[in-house]
Amino acid sequence: MNAALNSTMREAMRLMQTGDLLAATAAIQQRLGGASEPESPPAAASVRDSIEGTFRDVDETPSPTQGARSRGSPSGKLDQRDRTQFSEHAYTGSAGSRRYKLFVPSVYDGQPLPLVVMLHGCKQTPDDFATGTRMNILAEERGCFVAYPAQSQNANISKCWNWFKASDQGRDHGEPAIIAGLVRELLLTYGLDQERVYVAGLSAGGAMAVILGKTYPDMFAAVGVHSGLPYGAAHDLPAALAAMHRPGTGDPRGQRLESAQAWRNSVPTIIFHGDRDTIVHPINGEQVATETAAVDADESLRESPAGVASRAGETAGGYAYTCTTFKDDNERIVVEHWLVHGAAHAWFGGDPRGSYTDIQGPDASREMLRFFLDRVRAST
Repeated sequence: MNAALNSTMREAMRLMQTGDLLAATAAIQQRLGGASEPESPPAAASVRDSIEGTFRDVDETPSPTQGARSRGSPSGKLDQRDRTQFSEHAYTGSAGSRRYKLFVPSVYDGQPLPLVVMLHGCKQTPDDFATGTRMNILAEERGCFVAYPAQSQNANISKCWNWFKASDQGRDHGEPAIIAGLVRELLLTYGLDQERVYVAGLSAGGAMAVILGKTYPDMFAAVGVHSGLPYGAAHDLPAALAAMHRPGTGDPRGQRLESAQAWRNSVPTIIFHGDRDTIVHPINGEQVATETAAVDADESLRESPAGVASRAGETAGGYAYTCTTFKDDNERIVVEHWLVHGAAHAWFGGDPRGSYTDIQGPDASREMLRFFLDRVRAST
């Protein structure tokens, strides 16, 4: 048994050295026989299967108004809804290059609309992520641009954003600089609203969204983190795996935060995490919440310190959840933390045609967009 376990750990280390955190995690879980993974409810079985290695690339995201084109209009003119666009582009800046997909809502006619940046998880693509989150459909309803940067396989073999590398955790270099440069280009090209720029991500993308909120608070008005990790949770691959599965064993919190006051001025953040997530431990979501709101990490959310309130809810035919809100000194909600009970590592309320999705609510995309559009960037 020990020999087999040692062999598994060697293979996991080899996979980690290639940057394939998901494969390393799967190898360890397989050797342990799933003992550390809580039993998933029957409805989540297909979602769990897709998480543990069955991924598919979705080549095309359906139009929010699919069907309108085939019908046409009595006058023979194109319906305004047919003006939606979802096209591929490339960005190159001093820090590097990335391809991306861009959704343009039909309402756009040169006016300064909001921009949402969506960062996919490992082994995903922009098309897959757009389909799974349904964000384009909601963006058409609310009149928002949505950009989906694509991680290069040359940068990470599993196409994970490199949230765990020190070189990709700072301002003006690495992947944060590439994404920020892409945002600046879109703002200039399309004349978008600089006060209403938002970033969200899943898993590795969620961890990178946290980094962008930390390093570019002058750019983003709000951050969305789904199944992600706190800023600076790791600076190398072994620490990344530890942070994902054994939070608190990596970098001490004191090394991650310059000061509580710095985080009191941080970007408003909405967080979603399943309490049966075996890929990224749910304590990571709690840490994102407490650190963003500058609440003492030793102070339990359940103790309800001043400015913190929780409510329980349940979606129709779906999961129960606890939503905890944190207010700043001016009584403004700066953090929403949604802990979804019985849920695993997947985008809640998602489309099953995308990977890493769970059709059961709450609807993470809708709640994130609601949280985003209620906020504008704080003046500096």
